Amino acid sequence: MNYAESLHYLEELNTFGIRLGLTRMEELCARLGNPERAYAVIHIAGTNGKGSVTQMMDAVFHAAGIRSGRYLSPHLISYTERMSVDGHDIPEERFAALLTHVREAADEMVAAGHEHPTQFEALTALAFLYFAEEQVEVAVIETGLGGLLDSTNVVEPILTIITNVAMDHADRCGGTLAGIAEHKAGIIKEGVPVITAATGEPLEIIERRAEELGADVFVCGEDFSAQLFFPNSGGQRVAFHSFVCREPEPFELALAGVYQAENAALVIMAAKLLEREDARVTENAVRAGLRTVRHPARFEILKYEDVPVVVDGAHNPAGMRALRAGLDRYFPDAPRVFLLGILKDKDIDAMLAALLRTGDQVVTVRPNSERAAAADIVAGIAAGLGLDTRACSNVETALTEAVARARAGKALLVAAGSLYLVGGIRALLTAGR
Repeated sequence: MNYAESLHYLEELNTFGIRLGLTRMEELCARLGNPERAYAVIHIAGTNGKGSVTQMMDAVFHAAGIRSGRYLSPHLISYTERMSVDGHDIPEERFAALLTHVREAADEMVAAGHEHPTQFEALTALAFLYFAEEQVEVAVIETGLGGLLDSTNVVEPILTIITNVAMDHADRCGGTLAGIAEHKAGIIKEGVPVITAATGEPLEIIERRAEELGADVFVCGEDFSAQLFFPNSGGQRVAFHSFVCREPEPFELALAGVYQAENAALVIMAAKLLEREDARVTENAVRAGLRTVRHPARFEILKYEDVPVVVDGAHNPAGMRALRAGLDRYFPDAPRVFLLGILKDKDIDAMLAALLRTGDQVVTVRPNSERAAAADIVAGIAAGLGLDTRACSNVETALTEAVARARAGKALLVAAGSLYLVGGIRALLTAGR
């Protein structure tokens, strides 16, 4: 297959939907020679923040001179964004060639009487194969959905990170917060250390599972913590505090958003543990990684002509609360115009209640997803909060409307609600740069 043909094949795989379980993935990996066993793995799960932690962790390895692979999802524009080696996304022609190999293995599975792999399983196998062929030393792997039955959970990690646990994907992960926590805790392996920012009942579940498997647990807020501050000299820094290791000088942090302090703390703690086994994971490498890491559409601050813009992939109530906290910290006095698109299986009422304040303006549009909520539904909920709203028929019209409103009111423009939306918005905002 060429790249265009590979995209068509992936769209065909959408017909299989989302099917949790490891049987298909185990069979597929076995037919590919179990490439996921060719390198060390850092396995990352959580409701929010796991993408940022994945990017930070990969940046630390890159700064340390360790050849690393990185796998995350979803993508913003191209499937090739999901997997990288040494900070470079997979080339399209390589993507197509490896997917051809995966497709052949999938066809063999079906011929032998097995179920056909899903799209996400095929992509995950592709990433595993790519990392093996590129001879990475370590791969940073983000779960797709949950953890226990997620396709990535065939790996045998050296370290597990669970960022936090909040209500999201409850329909597929037990229906309750406890059920979601059980799924996240499902990535814990026997004797493999766990670092987490979970609290309350989810933390209890994670700690109980770790104890059953003889895995040490390091808890943010108990064993270590971090505080974000803004020095007079400019920029932002993270002060790391720990009861289990020496406290270093504050770290410069490239990624904006108050929630990034907690994410950075998880990465710093991870580096402290990894340093025991690999002297290349130094404090200087951590500093360089946190100072240079990029993660598009995560409280990303841009400028479109004369309008300041924040693009953020917040897509659940917890994410919206984090976004609101960031806006209140970085832009406390600025009027706000929101460009929102949300999936229909999300708690839209709770998301908007967490994000919006009196006087905000809202422009809505349907994200490019079969699961998307109609623009007028989201607009209706926002209007019910007493806000000036408009539903638009397409992304281009919505962006034009939101920019005009922001310019007229000398307001901050904020695009959020779904990565299916903000990827396209970001592309339009940065076109021609």
